Amino acid sequence: MALTDTAIRNAKPALKPRKLSDGAGMYLLITPSGGKLWRIKYRIGGREKLLALGSYPQVTLKEARERRDATRRLLANQVDPSEHRKAVKATETEQTENCFEVVAREWFGKHCATLAANHSGRIIARFQRDIFPWIGRNVVADLSASDVLAVVRRIEARGALETAHRALGNCSQVFRYAVATGRAQRDPTTDLRGALPSVRSKHFAAITEPDRVGELLRMIDGYEGTLTVQSALRLAPLVFVRPGELRTALWSDVDLEAAEWRYLVSKTRTLHIVPLSRQAVAILRELQPLTGGSTFVFPSARSETRPMSDNAILAALRSLGVDKDEMSGHGFRAMARTILDEILNVRPELIEHQLAHAVKDPNGRAYNRTAYLRERRAMMQTWADYLDALRQHKEVSPWEAA
Repeated sequence: MALTDTAIRNAKPALKPRKLSDGAGMYLLITPSGGKLWRIKYRIGGREKLLALGSYPQVTLKEARERRDATRRLLANQVDPSEHRKAVKATETEQTENCFEVVAREWFGKHCATLAANHSGRIIARFQRDIFPWIGRNVVADLSASDVLAVVRRIEARGALETAHRALGNCSQVFRYAVATGRAQRDPTTDLRGALPSVRSKHFAAITEPDRVGELLRMIDGYEGTLTVQSALRLAPLVFVRPGELRTALWSDVDLEAAEWRYLVSKTRTLHIVPLSRQAVAILRELQPLTGGSTFVFPSARSETRPMSDNAILAALRSLGVDKDEMSGHGFRAMARTILDEILNVRPELIEHQLAHAVKDPNGRAYNRTAYLRERRAMMQTWADYLDALRQHKEVSPWEAA
């Protein structure tokens, strides 16, 4: 006799489990604790088997019958419903474990731990904002070049072409990782070369004319702000490191006796050596009594436990009347690169090594922090002397490494 909702609702538990049949092998199992469980009994290959269809009332009588009918259709095609369910679950698990977002986060965890926090933060934010919502749930092996192109074109459409290129590069890294871990056959982004317009390179504003450099140095000497910011301003052209590396400099990384500053490059997390000229050492010795008690060479004015604001040097330049289109914090690097090469005739490899760029030696070996260190010491001292000469309107002859 077929069941009814009324009969099911009124069914009471007994001391032992009891069954209420609905026909075609399906019944409702009522447990002593009051549970009401849908079950279907079937035979396949000469064996009797049992399959759970859910519990009442989460699975209604109508839904239970639909599941029973689906089970019987499988049986009619000689498919074991229990094995079919296992296969479906396995497929769902595989799809979940191999979806693009899972693989991407796994790649990120393994390969971005050594990157600077702000750099790695931008990468994961890019994934979360621009990539995961669109292809994150797709199985990584099933994604095509057109799927990825649609994602980066969406970024391009909002005017963020450079971000689109970076997103495409990040996706490529994930696909290559998926190939290496056996979850994809190839990287589909290789088919997208040239699909996005090229990014017009943007150069940081920089003063590179010697006369104007001298004028800028004299303006910096006249800066009337705090000694901390003044010292950072005076040191910036002498060491020409990235602004973030300067403002987060640690006293523990500075050896004034050896006239060296050693730190991890923010982009590559490799050790870099900055030989300090006599002028640079003098600036740091003057500052040390004020900030030597802090971890940071240039601590924040509000707290010695934090570095100076990333806008401090820019704000100081603006206060001196230096226009944003003329000079930036990064501009000191371009200033040194241009003048050392074009005016002082310094060998390009010395400049590139001092800029901590990833260059290779003639034997194909990658960047070595100690490469040309003796020559770079001489270069940094000559550069500091050259800046002093510009400040004092003196003539300077091209330099030759010893």
